[in-house]
Amino acid sequence: MAGTKYAYVKNYELSDVLLPGTYIVLRVDGHGFHKLSQDHDFTKPNDERALRLMDHAAQDVMDQYKDIVLAFGESDEYSFLFKKSTMLYNRRKAKIVTTVTSLFTSSYVLNWYKYLPVTPLKYPPSFDGRIVLYPSTKEVRDYFAWRQADTHINNLYNTTFWALVQQGGSTTTQAHETLRSKHEILFSRFGINYNNVAERYRKGSVLVRGQLMSLDAPVDIDVTVTTKKRGSKPRTAVSLMHCDIVEDHFWSTRPSLLE
Repeated sequence: MAGTKYAYVKNYELSDVLLPGTYIVLRVDGHGFHKLSQDHDFTKPNDERALRLMDHAAQDVMDQYKDIVLAFGESDEYSFLFKKSTMLYNRRKAKIVTTVTSLFTSSYVLNWYKYLPVTPLKYPPSFDGRIVLYPSTKEVRDYFAWRQADTHINNLYNTTFWALVQQGGSTTTQAHETLRSKHEILFSRFGINYNNVAERYRKGSVLVRGQLMSLDAPVDIDVTVTTKKRGSKPRTAVSLMHCDIVEDHFWSTRPSLLE
């Protein structure tokens, strides 16, 4: 109770206000998801249902927090970019991390049966969250390029690995030892052209916010969620895409993301 003799304990709380004038990137990452995917028989190398569930949870986060302008997801992680001027929760680090991570987690659990209806959830999934501050647009772009490059590297390895196991009769140990020239193995042994693998798996998921009237409509948009109009503010939409965010085109056609 405020004003009591016990209120002095608040003096032990440390300020965790994030540096102003910097870009906030929050990454949510699945905890123990290697075991979770095994225990719930996720399809290898990629489970479309589980990836769409991740996208759904990320969209719920962006619907709740309008200061998030971009999100990128791969496997069991999602990264969220806040607009540079955000004053969400007065930029208190712990408040932002805990509320976003808990909302993402609760949405993941709540919507599990929409995407995996015949797979009972055996135990509660959990996610951890962390915030990194970046001083300029260069570091922000390099961060998202790093995550998309990681998507490509991991998916190429996993696609080849599981082709060796599921189609080539290798044990998991043998598959790890064989993996040297992954492109060559995929094409020569299994007739798989990696460039034809779905972009969702090679490039991850991109959720981008833009004004509804001016929002691009590229062919690789899967889902569009429109927010409600509030006062005189322009209506916005969050679109799910699977596209290249390393090269200039994505960013040059959406300059508002880094304003």
